[in-house]
Amino acid sequence: MLKQILSKLPRKSQKSDSLDSAGLDSGNHTSNSSNGVQCTNIGNSITSRLSVVKRVSSAVFPASIMAGVEAVEPNLSFKDVSNPQKQNLFISKLNLCCEVSDFSDPKKASSEQDLKRQTLIELVDFVSSGSAKFNEPAVAAICKMCAVNLFRVFPPKYRSNTSSGEAEDDEPMFDPAWSNLQLVYDLLLRFISYSSLDAKVAKKHVDHSFILKLLDLFESEDPRERDCLKTILHRIYGKFMVHRPFVRKAVSNIIYRFVFETERHNGIAELLEIFGSIISGFAIPLKEEHKMFLCRALIPLHKPKSIGVYHQQLTYCVVQFVDKDQKLANNVIKGLLKYWPITNSQKELMFISELEEILEMTNMVEFQKIMVPVFRRIACCLNSSHYQVAERAHLLWNNEHILNLITHNRHVIFPLIFPSLERNSQNHWNQAVLNLTQNIRKMFCEMDEELLLACQHKLEEENSQLIEAAEKRKLAWERLETTAAAFKPAATNNVPPVKPARQPVAC
Repeated sequence: MLKQILSKLPRKSQKSDSLDSAGLDSGNHTSNSSNGVQCTNIGNSITSRLSVVKRVSSAVFPASIMAGVEAVEPNLSFKDVSNPQKQNLFISKLNLCCEVSDFSDPKKASSEQDLKRQTLIELVDFVSSGSAKFNEPAVAAICKMCAVNLFRVFPPKYRSNTSSGEAEDDEPMFDPAWSNLQLVYDLLLRFISYSSLDAKVAKKHVDHSFILKLLDLFESEDPRERDCLKTILHRIYGKFMVHRPFVRKAVSNIIYRFVFETERHNGIAELLEIFGSIISGFAIPLKEEHKMFLCRALIPLHKPKSIGVYHQQLTYCVVQFVDKDQKLANNVIKGLLKYWPITNSQKELMFISELEEILEMTNMVEFQKIMVPVFRRIACCLNSSHYQVAERAHLLWNNEHILNLITHNRHVIFPLIFPSLERNSQNHWNQAVLNLTQNIRKMFCEMDEELLLACQHKLEEENSQLIEAAEKRKLAWERLETTAAAFKPAATNNVPPVKPARQPVAC
């Protein structure tokens, strides 16, 4: 009796097995009630949708990143899913954006490009809203998406060198894919700047390799891209303290290659702008590593001909160093004198301006160490035939701090400068330079008339000695010419000289 009763009960396990194997065939497994039909159809649609999503996600995203992540349809909106599923939807949308589009031909705008752009906008808005939670799969996904879209090799440069080597007049080249690149950069910047981002988790993926490839992108000829990179690299430097020494070393290597090998790089100005902010945050006293960066990287940057592109940023970095340690002014000024331009007047104007800024921050003790070579160079600039260089050198006396340094050391500086002022008064072609020379002479006279007269007397003696030496040379040449004219060598036979016999070599 018991077996008969049990045999009449429905077998739920067999039914569930048949459903799993047969996939809920609606024609054979439906109930008479309408509710049963609706539930069965909904179950079929969800099952088919999830199977498609898994195939797409596994094709786009590697298994190592998808491990432990529930797949969600990437075309869904963040508003259409529950809060626990938003993180998985975020990763699915990042996977969808890993497909690189070709923007070389603007006529080839496709639906895939539009879909990707719209997805990137959704991702940026989601991160901006503050709802994102960057666990390790999400960090790995966003770093992978940024790497796929941003990291690329730029074509070689075919621009020819100009006669002066300057590159600031070159017209910038704009990337046709910037509309999408800008969104990717915006997403990366918001990710790095996210307040709740765990740096210990993120540093595993924003690693040395990632940073090096970001630095390679500073070679881009698109100024908009370099500006975005500048902000992102600065945020990385501030967020990941463990990466700071590596960033400084990597940027130093870029500068070394630029100065001593190629003299071609598009992002030197942006890199120096980042370091200007970094240097201002250095603690006092400065570490030896930072001083080496100044001496080995920043000072040699005065050598390339294209210094006009980045001179403003370079001057700011150098001034920041001198502001923190005035003893460095000696090294900086010696470096300026070492790389001082001889034939490039525009570069010389930049050097004089930078020299003025450094001297303005130099104390009396450090100034006395380098005043002799400095004012020998300034004396040459005062006599420059290029009126702008000569005029700029004369204007140094308008700086009150420099004038104070000159006044206290006038017994050394006046003899160095006075001959140049005299030559200008007699020979210079530009009236503005002549007027400035007269003003400085008047200033010297008011400062120390006795010293000025002594310098004038010494210059007259030197000029008389030079005239006397020239006369002696002239008489010596005349005597040599007279002797040569009186000397008549005897005629010689045209007999070839006899070669001496070779001596036997002892074995």
